[in-house]
Amino acid sequence: MVASPPPGTDRTAGRHRVAIVGGGSAGISVAARLRRAGVTDITLVEPSDTHWYQPLWTLVGGGQASLRSTRRPEASVIPDGVRWIGRHALAVDPDARTVALSGGAELTYEHLVMAPGLQLDWAAVPGLAEAVGHDRVSSNYAPEYAPRTWDLIRQMRSGTAVFTHPATPLKCGGAPQKIAYLAADHWRKQKVLDRIRIILVIPDPVLFKVPEWGRTLEQVAARYGIEVRLRSEMTAVNGDRREVVLTDHANGAEETVHYDLLHAVPPQSAPDWVKDSPLADPASPLGFVAADKHTLQHPRYANVFALGDVANLPTSKTGAAVRKQAPVVAGNVLDVMNGRTPARRYDGYTSCPLVTARDRMLLAEFDYDLRPAPTFPLINTFKERRDMWVFKRYVLPSVYWHGMLTGRL
Repeated sequence: MVASPPPGTDRTAGRHRVAIVGGGSAGISVAARLRRAGVTDITLVEPSDTHWYQPLWTLVGGGQASLRSTRRPEASVIPDGVRWIGRHALAVDPDARTVALSGGAELTYEHLVMAPGLQLDWAAVPGLAEAVGHDRVSSNYAPEYAPRTWDLIRQMRSGTAVFTHPATPLKCGGAPQKIAYLAADHWRKQKVLDRIRIILVIPDPVLFKVPEWGRTLEQVAARYGIEVRLRSEMTAVNGDRREVVLTDHANGAEETVHYDLLHAVPPQSAPDWVKDSPLADPASPLGFVAADKHTLQHPRYANVFALGDVANLPTSKTGAAVRKQAPVVAGNVLDVMNGRTPARRYDGYTSCPLVTARDRMLLAEFDYDLRPAPTFPLINTFKERRDMWVFKRYVLPSVYWHGMLTGRL
């Protein structure tokens, strides 16, 4: 595939028929589907020259995949015929239909798709930004730290390991606990599990919000002897002293825990420029973009759609959700372009591949109403399965690169 023009030399003057902000899984998938439908004059804004397959980062941190296998050049995934602008979006004015870009550039659009993802707010937890990447602190939520997670896990022979989950919405909501299970399974195989105290910090009142899988995960945590702290979150880190403060929101109690390994997942929110825009949902304190939960159309601006992590939708922010949202957005953009009422509807489908051991996984699939929505109805996905682990490790990456990003699946 050919991306043109290269970053830094792009032309932004004039009106663009469709502008897509964000070149991750959401933006690329919509661009590919619109091109397949014959739409021309599509412009995609994405500053990064690397495209990441983030669902594998948990397995990178668990020693089961290389970081190299999760990345490709951004240019290789830009659909043919889509103009790539390699700049940062800085602001959007939906009334003037303009997007301000870094370097003083600006583009004008007829239809806008918002898919810039979210931001990791490391500084929202005092001490975390200074400690991550040092002081036995790591996080699979950033590619520069994921390999370090595995280094810390395999080096640990005794002590206390803490795994945290923020109280904000986050991408891949199961990832904070998946790495705890992978670590525990490794320590069990190394015959040191009985010498390691594992604390899993969860902000919700249950381990998993869909009961059918929540019950199994409770058994998994018990099998490894994991201390599950519900209604709790990490509220401070002291890297020099290797201490983390855990706050129990049920009673307001704070506990300072000494750690030998801390896998910290930072709070997450919409990018700052999105928070400050008219597209942000007033009902979202974290600034995510307003969107009808079924059509994914903005409630005030009919020519604007949002999907992926940046959209304020009552479902988990996962790649599987994007796979179902992309055809809805592409179809509804086409409807609006042709003067029709958006007809495609998204039912909230999302999927959490919950790795519970080095060769076992639960595949949790559900909709807005938390009803199970299995892709494989003849397979019992309420129990741990090796074939589901193989599916995640070897099948899904190929589906992503060759099916989802090309608009075929």
